[in-house]
Amino acid sequence: MRLNPPPDETPGLRRRFIVISMIAAVIFGVLLLRLWYLQIVNDERYRELSERNRTRFIHIDAPRGTMYDRNGIMLVDSRPAFTVSVLRQEISDRQALFGRLSQLLGIEPRQLEVRWRAGQVVPDYQPLPLLEDINRATMEIVQEHGIELPGVIVEGKPLRAYPQGPVAPHLLGYLGEVTEEDLQRPEFTGYRPRNLIGKTGLERLFEDKLRGEDGYRLIEVNVRGRELRQLTTQKPSPGQRLTLTLDAKAQAAGEKAFGDQAGAAVALDVRNGDVLAFINRPAFDPAQFARGISGSEWKALIEDPRKPMQNRVLRGQYPPGSTFKIAVALAALEAGVVTPDTTISCSGGITLGSHEFRCWNKGGHGAVSLHRALKESCDVYFYRVGMQLGIDRLAAMCQRLGLGRPVGFPTGGERGGLIPDREWKRKRFGTDWYNGETVICSIGQGYVLATPLQLATMTATVANGGTVWKPRVVKCIERVQGNQAWAPEPEKVVESQWSPANLRALRSALEAVVNEPGGTAYRSRLPEVRFAGKTGTAQVVGRKGDKAADTSKYEYRDHALFVAYAPAVAPEIAVAVVVEHGGHGGSAAAPVAKAMFEAYFGIKREAPPVVEVVEEAQPTPPEGDAPGTAAEAALSPEVESDRTPIPPGVTNSGAEPPAEPVEVPPPPLRPTGE
Repeated sequence: MRLNPPPDETPGLRRRFIVISMIAAVIFGVLLLRLWYLQIVNDERYRELSERNRTRFIHIDAPRGTMYDRNGIMLVDSRPAFTVSVLRQEISDRQALFGRLSQLLGIEPRQLEVRWRAGQVVPDYQPLPLLEDINRATMEIVQEHGIELPGVIVEGKPLRAYPQGPVAPHLLGYLGEVTEEDLQRPEFTGYRPRNLIGKTGLERLFEDKLRGEDGYRLIEVNVRGRELRQLTTQKPSPGQRLTLTLDAKAQAAGEKAFGDQAGAAVALDVRNGDVLAFINRPAFDPAQFARGISGSEWKALIEDPRKPMQNRVLRGQYPPGSTFKIAVALAALEAGVVTPDTTISCSGGITLGSHEFRCWNKGGHGAVSLHRALKESCDVYFYRVGMQLGIDRLAAMCQRLGLGRPVGFPTGGERGGLIPDREWKRKRFGTDWYNGETVICSIGQGYVLATPLQLATMTATVANGGTVWKPRVVKCIERVQGNQAWAPEPEKVVESQWSPANLRALRSALEAVVNEPGGTAYRSRLPEVRFAGKTGTAQVVGRKGDKAADTSKYEYRDHALFVAYAPAVAPEIAVAVVVEHGGHGGSAAAPVAKAMFEAYFGIKREAPPVVEVVEEAQPTPPEGDAPGTAAEAALSPEVESDRTPIPPGVTNSGAEPPAEPVEVPPPPLRPTGE
């Protein structure tokens, strides 16, 4: 007998079946849509993620471009170095890893922890450097124990090398890690955290040329992160090659001749403005920055009282002393104030109002012409000539000689020095200019300030007959393929026309300074190459009453200066040397220039000269620079009450120049002659 279900149960069962079927259909629909989304829409993304599970992308840093001197001597190169890095996504227990590395390499785990925390700015997928510039023994230990160090890799990384040692570091510059602020700037697009970039000098100026293009390695790894095979490689492309205008031999000779003295020297090609030497002493070692300078090393550099990081060639502002008499002489000749034959009587000093301005020679020089005044550096001659000339005409000539403003050094950061005139005095102090100030400015003291680069420019301009060249530090840039990418042409800043007769008279006197008995640089003459120059000594401290400053203290000694060009006929090279607190130009600064000339012209010497620190005054000019003698304040009676004499102990060393050109020391209280 067939039993039929109750009539009311069949529709309910059907409804449940329909609902369940719809739910199943929706679920399967969602799964199909998700599958379509994963495999079709996001195929590339998930394929990439899948590849990352078995591959590693490792950057290969490009070697930076090299730098050579004008004669093909390599100054800056890149050397291979090794770095221990970690892939953080593969590190499950970093403390255990650090402990094992500490046992193997003998380093403190906290050092590794510091590097780990400092590397938080590096994306997780990029290797994080823990130990940089490791030696070969350390590299071999890490590789031998690789199975115990999951996520640890050894990378090759080029570092800066200096085959000739730290040559001209203030010009060449140094490297440092790119900062977060740098990475936000358009010019650093494509850079990665911890990349090294040029921070100063040519490294910074030509960062885009020197950097090169990074390469990469794509490798396959196992589940432990160990490399199985290399899938593809893109070799890095080195940066471009810079051929500089520097003469490495002249540079090295000048640095050696300085010895332990502080100061600066710069050499220019008088024919086109090429920078042949760029010396700052003391200096620093850029290799410290290339490998990563430590906190203690950096602290030692910035706290050194002699300031090795200071770029004295560009930023050291010094009273030029008697080297400034070159500008006074040329201005007076061109203005017709004197002729080469004009004589002025020197009795040992002049009186202006109630003040006496003395010559370094207490007994006086007698009747002095331009030739003898420059050769023996007679102060009285230039006192009188300066007053007749006037400060405004003197300032105008200085502008034509490259003084009183930046001359356009390519790396920037150049100070302008200071050449005062009446208008400047009114703006700065709200008072008139007085004769006493002209007197003291006429021997390169008082308000007058100049950088070593400006003094070299002045000397080169006299040597070449009136052209101020913009300094040039790079002769050419070459691509990796060897073809030339850029070669700057010499650039004129100022071109003046002066009387040939006046120039001959001035040059003859400068030649006598070095080559005639009685010249203040006679001891530095060269038999092989006859050169011309001018010595100078610049006072850096004042005196109180009739008591001179205690010059037995280093910081109270005068600066020694010397400017010169060679050969005297058909000049090629001009040099300016400043030895801080060196004493006298003829005995401390001239030997440095002589050593540079010897190296430039290939003159061999058994023992290169070194800076001689002279503490006692020389008896006569042929024995060296004449010492400064006591004189009253360089002020006329009318302004005596308006000015405060330099108190004992206040210095103007040039190592820390005024922040602005108007912040200048008051006039010195004694003429220093040579």
